[in-house]
Amino acid sequence: MKLTISMIIAVAVAVSGASAFAKGKEQKMPQEQVVTMEVTGEGFVPAQVKVKANQPVKLVVTRKTDRTCAKEIVIKDFGINKPLPLNQPVEITFTPTKAGSFRYACGMDMITGVITVE
Repeated sequence: MKLTISMIIAVAVAVSGASAFAKGKEQKMPQEQVVTMEVTGEGFVPAQVKVKANQPVKLVVTRKTDRTCAKEIVIKDFGINKPLPLNQPVEITFTPTKAGSFRYACGMDMITGVITVE
């Protein structure tokens, strides 16, 4: 079988197009946003955090005190209710799909904070 110049060009174009498509696909993968938070005598620290919409979020929450009612974290808008054992980091993952301010609180709804999604 003879290879013609037009066949070689067609194969080269197909390969380079597939390579460009794969590279473009890699660049569009959303990066996980990691937010570290502690529960102290002051409450949730920081009490206000900002994240981007449509990108996965990993909250890492560590309760550092036993003198608090914040022994769990509740984020109603995202269906999250997680216990916070003393001195153990708890990872909470979710992906916010719309912009806005979303409240989080302890189980008694006394200690609060806000996640702002941009």
